[in-house]
Amino acid sequence: MLKNLQIAHYALIDTLDVDFNTGFSVITGETGAGKSIILGALGLLMGNRADAKAIKAGEKKCSVEAVFDIENLHLEAFFKENDLDYDPQDCIVRREVSANGKSRAFINDQPVSLATLKAFSTKAIDIHSQHQNLLMGREHFLLDVIDGVAKNQKTKNAYSTAYGEWKEAVKALEALKNKQDGEQKDFLAFKLAELEEANLEEGEEETLEAESRLLEHAEEIKAALYEAASLIQTADRSVTDQLRQSGNALAAVAQSYEKADELVERIESARIDLADVADELQKDLSRIDFDPTRLDFVTSRLNTLYSLEKKHHTASVAELIALRDNLRDELHTLDNFEAVLEEKTAQVEALRSKLQKACAALTTTRVKAAGKLTEALATTLRQLGMPNVSLDLPLTAKASPDASGGDAAQLRFSANKNVALQDVSEIASGGEIARLMLALKAFVAQDGHLPTLIFDEIDTGVSGAMAEKMACVMQEMGHHSQVICITHLPQIAARGQAHYRVYKAESEEGTTSHLISLTDQQRVEEIAHMLSGTDVTQAAIDNAKSLLQTATS
Repeated sequence: MLKNLQIAHYALIDTLDVDFNTGFSVITGETGAGKSIILGALGLLMGNRADAKAIKAGEKKCSVEAVFDIENLHLEAFFKENDLDYDPQDCIVRREVSANGKSRAFINDQPVSLATLKAFSTKAIDIHSQHQNLLMGREHFLLDVIDGVAKNQKTKNAYSTAYGEWKEAVKALEALKNKQDGEQKDFLAFKLAELEEANLEEGEEETLEAESRLLEHAEEIKAALYEAASLIQTADRSVTDQLRQSGNALAAVAQSYEKADELVERIESARIDLADVADELQKDLSRIDFDPTRLDFVTSRLNTLYSLEKKHHTASVAELIALRDNLRDELHTLDNFEAVLEEKTAQVEALRSKLQKACAALTTTRVKAAGKLTEALATTLRQLGMPNVSLDLPLTAKASPDASGGDAAQLRFSANKNVALQDVSEIASGGEIARLMLALKAFVAQDGHLPTLIFDEIDTGVSGAMAEKMACVMQEMGHHSQVICITHLPQIAARGQAHYRVYKAESEEGTTSHLISLTDQQRVEEIAHMLSGTDVTQAAIDNAKSLLQTATS
């Protein structure tokens, strides 16, 4: 649930800090008071495009921060996958927009990409607006809803695996068929012969490059080795001799200087290490010699390798070896084309059979869920003033399965007697679709794992008794999820467990928008204002009290 919202320097908002309640809450306010500004600010948390024009005049940046309780949303895996700190009771999400148009996003004070912010926010909050009603007629939305009702994630995963394997097999078969070309075979054989003739060895390029550097600078390396070895061990005052003398000097006073033995031991250890270094220098000195013949060979071999890498667009000998092995495999396939073709065709058919079984299993879960869903929708819609509603959600087979399965979904609807069912997008009015969507979310909300639901304009085209019925449905939803409704209808406003008001204030600095939580008396005044307009009458106040009393009884 959304626990707290803070907005700073966004549009007409200077600063805003408001706590939200559980259950069903309402937000009211006059047209233009700033309800759309609040939604715009929440849109930034949803990953919407950031616009520097939204920053309040005179400010350098704006910010929106929300605190969520996400304990019931089961998002532990999401936080682990994105390497984020997981705090289920107080998950803090923040978006900042600077005057240059750049924005930054944070989850629990850790910087995140816009994609990660959007992925989280869509799990934590669901903003319903009029454009979302259009989804009712779209197949992908209907299938997602059906799958949510079916709770068939395991079956969907099995289908997705089978579909991916089948697609890969089909792709490999098509690629094989395209290779049945004699000229291509000759070309591959030519490339392979060139690479095999090179006798490539893993890691030889790096070894040869190191040897080349050694041979090219052999004389200066030998001089450096000789000087280093001499200074350590063979000079008149060599380091090892001086260390030995230093140890002897300290050993002579060991009886009277208690730290002497420890220091002698450390000096001796250093002397032995330096003696080992000197021995290694002497060995390298005898091993390294300038060999022009060997240098010519190394240079020639490296040139061959470089030329092959450039010709075949590779970056290393390892990639050349991989290319060589792939060419061998391709030629083997072409030499045994008919047998490989038969094998690949059989593999495609076997995977097609596996896909069909997975597809049938997925369809079975969906058919059952679709029936359950339409029955629940019809029951709620009758409560919402559609006594003669009828609807169904038939699933038909697609010509060919795709990533979503083998089903095509269509919601068919009729609100009146003796009127044939038709596609909901073709027959339902705006008010009917709004009630359909409300009924749908009311059904899904029953499992208690929905994000915060914010309804904007869900009451468009609705008034009177119907508004009260819609409010009752949202009130019931509030028992399972946090529901916030932005409304202009007093019948809905009266049903809220908590009531917030958006208003504008004028000052010498300009116009600012505010959002406050209303007291009981302020609620009466606000609802009375919604009932009677600018001039609040005693009758409107009495009516407001009656609405509030009915809502709580």
